[in-house]
Amino acid sequence: MSVEKRATVVSTSVAALLVVMKMTVGILSGSIAVLASAIDSFLDFIVSLFNYYALNTSQKAPDENFNFGRSKIEPLAAVIEGTVISMSALFILYEALSKIIHPREMQYMDESIIVMAVSIVVTLALVIFLNSVATKTGNMVIKADALHYKTDLFSNGAVLVALGLISLTAEKLIDPILGIAIAIYMIYSAIPIIKEGILMLLDAALDEEHREQIISLLQSNTTITDYHYLTTRESGSHIFISVHLVYNVSISLYDAHLASDKIEDDIKNLFDEDKKVHIIIHMDPYDDAEINDDESSF
Repeated sequence: MSVEKRATVVSTSVAALLVVMKMTVGILSGSIAVLASAIDSFLDFIVSLFNYYALNTSQKAPDENFNFGRSKIEPLAAVIEGTVISMSALFILYEALSKIIHPREMQYMDESIIVMAVSIVVTLALVIFLNSVATKTGNMVIKADALHYKTDLFSNGAVLVALGLISLTAEKLIDPILGIAIAIYMIYSAIPIIKEGILMLLDAALDEEHREQIISLLQSNTTITDYHYLTTRESGSHIFISVHLVYNVSISLYDAHLASDKIEDDIKNLFDEDKKVHIIIHMDPYDDAEINDDESSF
């Protein structure tokens, strides 16, 4: 089992444990903040299960039906995860507003505080583990999962502080107000996850820094006379680059091929080792960009 899959198994198991703990205390105590945290943990559990499926599928080798593999499942999983976070935040917001309008007494305060304290410790350990896997692999699914549990860590801490304040002051409005704050923070955290996943699904070009590095490498290469039609895209942990390189008409096909291999290796070295870089180079004996542009306009 790959390290990414093990990470999703661990996160799924932790989410299941937190759901049981928080849901039990949330229902008994009547705390919107604790119940909101329980719902979020349940959604974490569902998303982690889907992430395992996504990783298992995305790592399958290309075949005749999926010539480029199934790496697009990774950004799809990120979009789904971000959407789930947003939907759960809206539910929490609804429950918090309802409690402001119709206040309810809270019970089992000590038990609630203990459960939230334990959940913080467990979630912190999980965040450290997922961050290490995300840094090591660069996997978008694990990265999104780590960010998701990081928001849980902050919200759990806020819930614990709120429970302490409620226990000391007996002020009922602290609970729903905190619920609203958590909901807003969850939506704010979900937006970058959804945006990154959508851009990858739409085959957006690589970031400006990497594009400039590739262009600088091509412009400084003395073997080629020019280049055109540079296109880039990213799909999960896979990067696809295509470019036309212009060689002197007198160069042999063998020498042009060797030069292209060297350029291909140089471009691959611009990226982290965990990235799978696929480069397609078209060798031209002269610059045919304007001719092809004229033909494509008909």
